[in-house]
Amino acid sequence: MSERTYAAAGVSLAAADGVVERLRSVVATTATPSALGSIGGFAGLYALDERRLLVASTDGVGSKLVLARRAGRLRWCGADLAAHCINDVLTTGADPLFLLDYVAASRIELDQVAELVEGAAEVCRTAGCALLGGETAELPGIYREGELDLAGTCVGLVDRRDLIDGSRVEAGDVVIGFASAGLHANGFTLVRSIVGEDDFDADLLLPPTRLYVDEVRALRARADVRALAHVTGGGILGNLPRVLPRGLHPELEWEAWDRPPVFAWLEEHGVEEDELRRVFNLGIGYCAIVPAADAGDATVIGRIVAA
Repeated sequence: MSERTYAAAGVSLAAADGVVERLRSVVATTATPSALGSIGGFAGLYALDERRLLVASTDGVGSKLVLARRAGRLRWCGADLAAHCINDVLTTGADPLFLLDYVAASRIELDQVAELVEGAAEVCRTAGCALLGGETAELPGIYREGELDLAGTCVGLVDRRDLIDGSRVEAGDVVIGFASAGLHANGFTLVRSIVGEDDFDADLLLPPTRLYVDEVRALRARADVRALAHVTGGGILGNLPRVLPRGLHPELEWEAWDRPPVFAWLEEHGVEEDELRRVFNLGIGYCAIVPAADAGDATVIGRIVAA
């Protein structure tokens, strides 16, 4: 059996981190007085005025589209896109305002585009987020025949007083985990290397990314939410530290929650535990950090400790 790792399948998480670091100084040269923070967070911040901040995030569905097209589940990938971008904006405490999408292929097929947009629109309606439009591009020679790509940008709005940026996180705070629906939209280059050209269980591998608007709003109504993290590529330990102050890190209890069956499927196909933790969400799609006294009956998956 060949090595079952993300790198062996063709994706380097280290290279992705390196790109961010290399571009950080270049991006900084474009800063205006209204641009806040730096790249590397889940969403960018731009001050409209002294009180209001625009929040924006761009992402894509990635190679999950390959399997979804084969299974006739492109609508689920449209839902992935909207939920992913809205969840990113939500990490700042913002309310999503609108979404723009981008669909590209060697040859545009109307039915496929309609499925993608209908899936995104369903999630947008749930979140109270307008789907304003976007771009559809036909690019033969850039995309392989039969394949397509989907990306989008979500913009939200938050009052400075309500901004969640992780700066108030302290050692002793606890990490609350919200369950994922499965793989969401990350790690699919590795999944596809396992599936190959064989048949597969779409209901096991392709459930769309969960939208966490209701869970986050309910938690904020009863607890002091100090940080929020969307668990995407890189797993929990690759995303949770992005919202922590220097000198703090998460200490997780990996047995504190139940994993969806898809992760047992990955293990059965040779993906080791360390790689599962490094690449996938392992059943936790979103994290919140709150004081221990505010945890209530939520699923606590770890705590924050001094490095």
